[in-house]
Amino acid sequence: MAALDFRLFATGILDLHQQEELRKKEVKTYIEAAQFIREQGWYTENELAAEVSQRYHTPYFDLNYFDVASIKEDLLKEKLSEKHQVLPLFLRGRTLFLATVNPSNVSAQEDFQFSTGYNVEYLCVEASKLQQALETAYATEEGQLDLDDFDADELSGMEVGEDKTEETAETTNNEDAPIIVYINKILLDAIRRGASDLHFEPYEKSYRIRFRIDGILHEVASPPANLATRLAARLKVMSRLDIAEKRKPQDGRIKLKISANKSIDFRVSTLPTLWGEKIVMRILDSSSAMLGIDVLGYEQDQKQLYLDALNKPQGMILVTGPTGSGKTVSLYTGLNILNTPERNISTAEDPVEINLEGINQVQMNPKAGLTFSEALRSFLRQDPDIVMVGEIRDLETAEIAIKAAQTGHLVLSTLHTNSAPETLTRLLNMGVPSFNIASSVSLIIAQRLARRLCKHCKQPLEVLPTEHELLEFGFSDAQLQDLTLYEPVGCELCSGGFKGRVGIYEVMPISSELASIIMREGNALEIAAQAQKEQIANLRQSGIKKAISGLTSLGEVSRVTSH
Repeated sequence: MAALDFRLFATGILDLHQQEELRKKEVKTYIEAAQFIREQGWYTENELAAEVSQRYHTPYFDLNYFDVASIKEDLLKEKLSEKHQVLPLFLRGRTLFLATVNPSNVSAQEDFQFSTGYNVEYLCVEASKLQQALETAYATEEGQLDLDDFDADELSGMEVGEDKTEETAETTNNEDAPIIVYINKILLDAIRRGASDLHFEPYEKSYRIRFRIDGILHEVASPPANLATRLAARLKVMSRLDIAEKRKPQDGRIKLKISANKSIDFRVSTLPTLWGEKIVMRILDSSSAMLGIDVLGYEQDQKQLYLDALNKPQGMILVTGPTGSGKTVSLYTGLNILNTPERNISTAEDPVEINLEGINQVQMNPKAGLTFSEALRSFLRQDPDIVMVGEIRDLETAEIAIKAAQTGHLVLSTLHTNSAPETLTRLLNMGVPSFNIASSVSLIIAQRLARRLCKHCKQPLEVLPTEHELLEFGFSDAQLQDLTLYEPVGCELCSGGFKGRVGIYEVMPISSELASIIMREGNALEIAAQAQKEQIANLRQSGIKKAISGLTSLGEVSRVTSH
């Protein structure tokens, strides 16, 4: 690893005290140094990258808009990238452009120039984005696996016993068994393709494996149906579940190490079905909480409302939406902003999905009597500043959370409702007194995830809907002027014209007028009407803005939002 050159952080970027603090930290790479600077609150990553870019007259480059999969294989030099913490991106003529946090590192330029034969120029990037890009580029190179290349005949030829636990366990522990190689390929391929969930589904005469990519399920493999027991047993062994128990659902976890400094957690759930155990795995990537609020898709005014609520010393922030709408990432992005040495942060979760250093995370265990309400009671005896409750499921949990929000604590939590106004009526229906809701809830965020149009192949919609149809959909008269909408096409770099997802949000602060409606127990329609008067964009209106800006299609907005 290249030695850290502190000249980068000299006069004009860090003061003498900050430089000394950085030296004491004994960081080994510029990525670590930039992360430490962000954690201390001296600069945001974007501000630091801009400052370094200006100081070294090096162009700033946003890796959010770069597809790491497009990097040519002959440019990837893993040892050099690891040594210098740089990533080759693309060629322009005879010039190779490298992403870096440290444009003063001349030796990296010399090494890549010698290795590739190209002239080398730097692009200045943010540290966390570079770290993620490095892991993606070299994990893909190391772990890229094509399921189509796997010999299915080899699987078909395996002898399957009569559901004998001992035999199954012994077989799945044999590291040379094709079934183990097959499952490892599936897990790595799911990570490479950006899947959020994997579904292993047995049927009478077939077996289906599906990945959820950008919110849509895709079938990726169909191994022989007679291997259902073996596949389930192997996954249960990896998850440390009881392979003898096939009549009850079970929950477990898998940690898969995919490179020297990158591991992925899987949350595993088994469910007995008519033809065997269906297993669903959720991919939990802690780096998703480190992306920062700027990449989640908030409009500028919505982002400011969220940040203002996070900066309040007390109150309750509620994030709502269906399963898989990104609530956890939104909450953890907020917690990551609040995560400083001066604050005591505790979370009660079921399950703990993302691990964050500096936050006291508690896994719920109802069998042992550790419920959300019990955890909250304990938190309030431990001098907390910020409390996060994974989900408000009952009146008892809601009352304790509201009490905490009213007594000098910032509380973050989730609810399963369709919109921000419905969240308030849901709390009323739970039995929470209206005056408690009005005095404790400070912000409600409803959200959805829409598939993002592929920037490489999207094209303008040739025939727009009629003006009447657009107005009915939710467009305003002003938005119809010079309107351009885009549609998906599909190319080798995306999935059906879409790549990745973008958040659509309804961010509703509780004003005095809204509090008055809550106090008299008004319904969701009244609350929604008042929110419109206060020019709070609902989910459909926020989605329309995303469609107009070309981030997603009108069809996607219609799919994920209700009018």
